[in-house]
Amino acid sequence: MGPRPVAGLLLDAMGTLIGLRQSVGSTYAALAERHGIQVDAAAIDRVFPQVYGAAPPLAFPGLGSEELAAAELAWWGDRIEEALGQPVSGELKRELFEHFGEPEQWRTYPEVASQLEKWKGRGLKLAVVSNFDQRLHRLLEGLGLSQWLDAVVISSAAGAAKPDPAPLQQALKLLDLAADQVWHVGDSAADQAAAAAAGIRCVLVKRP
Repeated sequence: MGPRPVAGLLLDAMGTLIGLRQSVGSTYAALAERHGIQVDAAAIDRVFPQVYGAAPPLAFPGLGSEELAAAELAWWGDRIEEALGQPVSGELKRELFEHFGEPEQWRTYPEVASQLEKWKGRGLKLAVVSNFDQRLHRLLEGLGLSQWLDAVVISSAAGAAKPDPAPLQQALKLLDLAADQVWHVGDSAADQAAAAAAGIRCVLVKRP
């Protein structure tokens, strides 16, 4: 007996549904310069994936809303200093953190909105499952994607990050679906590993 018909999709966010309008390095360099710090944008773009990949999970089990917000800012503050290669002020950390929480800094990939609308029209339940923080709610709303979503699971609040399967399993509970009723759509090895651990079929999107 094969898997049941697909009833829902669990969608990664960054690199799958949305992407930055400008590179991390160009933004870091521009805002750092306002604080008297000279850094090379291209160098930051080279090092940032390594910094992000080596970081501890962006996940904080059991924190209340204010504590969670502080933990998210602190986590990103550490990544900012690592990427810039030097200690920086709390003001610059917050400025960068807030900058990337603005919807206008992001773009939705061309086919995403129409595809979400088609999937909803077919009766599929849709959830975003992302290794990100509370800023994602504002981004999805500002980019006009929230209207098609039944749930949003972020790693910081879920207390675990992909490749841990827990965020995907939390999304299944919110959608009231079983693992064999959904596909996970992502763009990374972490997406693939999390889906495999949760017993969920996975397809990877390869953006240029």
